[in-house]
Amino acid sequence: MNTQDAAIPSLDSDLADGAITPIDRPTLHSVVVSRLRDMIIEGVLLPGTRINEGQLGQQLGVSRTPLREALKVLAMEGLVELVPGRGAMVCVLTAKDVRDMLEVLSSLEHLAGTLTCQNASDAQIGAVRTLHDEMLAFYRSGDRLQYFKKNQQIHSALIVLAGNASLAMVHDILQSKMRRIRYLGDQNDDTWSGAVADHEEMIAALEARDGPRLSAALVDHLTRTWDRVKDAI
Repeated sequence: MNTQDAAIPSLDSDLADGAITPIDRPTLHSVVVSRLRDMIIEGVLLPGTRINEGQLGQQLGVSRTPLREALKVLAMEGLVELVPGRGAMVCVLTAKDVRDMLEVLSSLEHLAGTLTCQNASDAQIGAVRTLHDEMLAFYRSGDRLQYFKKNQQIHSALIVLAGNASLAMVHDILQSKMRRIRYLGDQNDDTWSGAVADHEEMIAALEARDGPRLSAALVDHLTRTWDRVKDAI
């Protein structure tokens, strides 16, 4: 073996050491789940709509098997209801449902604000800042759906960094069910800019490691979320 060959690490060794990670290729299943989720969030599939599997599968160019598997995932997320004998329907949330979930989310995020400022590393806070900056780029370009997705990643990250698995589990369930409603909160320029201002305060509090300030910012944000969406429910 020459010196050049010796300088090249073995691929088998790298895999064994975990130095090389497999390329993440999206499966048909994950693509269908993501597409259907976006259709519900954006209102292409409206609340109360019965999903015609044959017609929808034809529109998406997929068979019923991956479509049904995707609907099962969305049912677990609370976006779709599987009704025996009737198939799948997009879930409907009443005003009371939304108020109740926002109240619980407020309590969870209030707790998370303090814990996250205590437990997050500098690198983790920097990663949230990166998500925030990416979100602002989508805001400036007017891409509401990609902005919303990044927005939700930020909220999830703040919860995960609190370091409480039970808190994260309950928050994830409610946040999933609220996706369509929260997306409605950014449908005009005034409410959208207000939500961005809320996030600016949240990231400032996080970077200052000011737990009470972050908790207050998260709760205020959710309180204003109700004001933004109540007329659309």
